Amino acid sequence: MAFRCDICGKGPMSGNNVSHSNRKTRRVWRPNLKSVRVIQDNGAVKKMKVCTQCLKSGRVRKAV
Repeated sequence: MAFRCDICGKGPMSGNNVSHSNRKTRRVWRPNLKSVRVIQDNGAVKKMKVCTQCLKSGRVRKAV
């Protein structure tokens, strides 16, 4: 599964885990994606992977 939002293109970010002893290991933060049925501009319904930020801001219209 590609961890990328179909609306805004938000994808995984990388950084370090930092332990108490200050050792650093690489890690990945993935976006919070939801599989949602979306109404497109032409009225068609399509299933998309959308981040929760796009859902909350109203960038997509959910099909009921």
